[in-house]
Amino acid sequence: MISAGDFRNGITLEIDGTVYQIMEFQHVKPGKGAAFVRTKIKDVVNGGVVERTFRPTEKFPQARIDRVDMQYLYADGDLHNFMDTSSYEQVALSNDVIGDALKFVKENDSVKVCSYNGKVYSVEPPLFVELVITDTEPGFKGDTAQGATKPATVETGAVVYVPLFVEQGDKIKIDTRTGEYLSRV
Repeated sequence: MISAGDFRNGITLEIDGTVYQIMEFQHVKPGKGAAFVRTKIKDVVNGGVVERTFRPTEKFPQARIDRVDMQYLYADGDLHNFMDTSSYEQVALSNDVIGDALKFVKENDSVKVCSYNGKVYSVEPPLFVELVITDTEPGFKGDTAQGATKPATVETGAVVYVPLFVEQGDKIKIDTRTGEYLSRV
């Protein structure tokens, strides 16, 4: 059991039979009245985000989420195939379970597959990936007071905004949480 006073970002807990992950939390102590915890929680199964307040003494059972390292094998129409690297067992997941998680993931890259009670609800890509730029326009000097950017397509088909000096064929490092360019490799 975990009390609302001990909430932290990323903790998963079960509230009224539904599993939620804490996205944001804030302890509030008003001048008049009792203290409370204001949270933004995400339903891990359907992805809905809800704002709720709790008394700091309320307790909830912590949900056990299984995160398994798997290798992304290939896409087959609407299904994406993954292999457990320890047991070599293969799993096929549909696009609605995966969402945009594979935007920066190439075949044979490792990802974390998250499940609750045996039901897969999401795929977590690695935090940083290195991809080659397949298409971008040449950058032009001038008229740039500060950090001008241009769109560039990477080998997975995703579009990232990069500085003007980055060219086609360069390998770049990308933060998968925000989709931002970090550096050239």
